[in-house]
Amino acid sequence: MRIIAGEMRGRKLKTVSGMDTRPTADKVKGAIFNVLREKVQDARVLDLFAGTGNLALEALSQGAQEVVLVEKAYTAQKVIQENLTLIGEAQAKLYSMDAFEFLKQYPEARFDLIFLDPPYRQELVSKALSSLSEPCRLTEFGVIIAETASEEELQLSEPFEIRKTSEYGDTKIWYIQRCIE
Repeated sequence: MRIIAGEMRGRKLKTVSGMDTRPTADKVKGAIFNVLREKVQDARVLDLFAGTGNLALEALSQGAQEVVLVEKAYTAQKVIQENLTLIGEAQAKLYSMDAFEFLKQYPEARFDLIFLDPPYRQELVSKALSSLSEPCRLTEFGVIIAETASEEELQLSEPFEIRKTSEYGDTKIWYIQRCIE
């Protein structure tokens, strides 16, 4: 696993051993950031189920202003800390807690990009979208990027709507934005 573009391009990142954490593949990550392009520059980013920090660190490399990583698994937290030390990023803050607890404790937090990549097949993305909707944590023109198993379907709450989906093998990427009337 590595940073694929931007200021830190080519830097290798540490990963969590075992099957509890499933980092986004470089090919999929490249496709995601190709879609996001200019939205990353100066963005405030939330990586809600951060795992290794792969997506948040890529966002930093590509010009995000600040990233917030939320991860409850201790082994993953250690890897995130190692990766942050490795790349020396002061604009990153790690919250060692459950994603839903974070949303309860920080209801005023707003983000331009929100990454949702929890364990597959547990309906955590739909639950997270519901928690992110009230109050809405996404800025007016922000994007939520959710990763699920390809057969999973999402339950969306107002004010969100699906703008695009892409499939890569058994992985489905959802691009979700606020409904703008």
